[in-house]
Amino acid sequence: MTHECDYPPEARSLPVVTRSTLQLEASNSAGIEAAVWAAATAGQSLYEVDTDAIQSLEPDLVVAQDVCRVCAVSADQVVRDLVGIRLIRQHPHSLEDALADIEELGAECAVDPGPLVRGFRARIKQVAEATAGRPRVRGVFLEWLDPPYPAGHWTPDLLELAGIDDPLARAGLPSVPIRWDEVARARPDLLVIAPCGFDKERAEREAAAVAPQIESSGAGRVVVLDGSAYFNRPGPRLIDSLELLARSARESS
Repeated sequence: MTHECDYPPEARSLPVVTRSTLQLEASNSAGIEAAVWAAATAGQSLYEVDTDAIQSLEPDLVVAQDVCRVCAVSADQVVRDLVGIRLIRQHPHSLEDALADIEELGAECAVDPGPLVRGFRARIKQVAEATAGRPRVRGVFLEWLDPPYPAGHWTPDLLELAGIDDPLARAGLPSVPIRWDEVARARPDLLVIAPCGFDKERAEREAAAVAPQIESSGAGRVVVLDGSAYFNRPGPRLIDSLELLARSARESS
């Protein structure tokens, strides 16, 4: 497992084979942003992988990602040192991609993912049908706060299904930094804050640190959510994320 794998709770007891090269626990959003970009500019990897530990575990399959080099260990960092071990690279950029990756992983593990994915699709349909009859909400979703990053990859799909129109969202594309005046110009009635890698308590602290900027957005309602547990990880909890967004939209309409 990676050092960031914490769900389900049983994952915490498994061997950890990665670590961050940056000590950022006490840093705020701006400090983390600066440290990450400095490392990237210097060509420094943000993670170390203990490939010897991986090989000692004798895995049948290694699952790696190509979505983001900042958020998690990239596949390129492990593939060259794990010759002979079966490896799949997953790189979802939409909700449909994430569901397809679940199906792929199930097939690779000789498990039928059909019932699980059908259950997800039933929940997605339920949300879409519920929001279809309600007025849509103009909102902005932020994946980072200092500087603000609007929604990217699969999150715009969730916003659309939840009944939230986000003019800053970048469907299927990486999130990029913008300015707070751009958030204000989007005129959001709802501002959803779910910083990447932060739980709700940490997100609330980060939001408090940029309270004047949040107020300058003019949003009538601000909702802080657990980005780490839900929106940032392209797995089964994206469906929970969709339901959270739909609830926020309903309460804001």
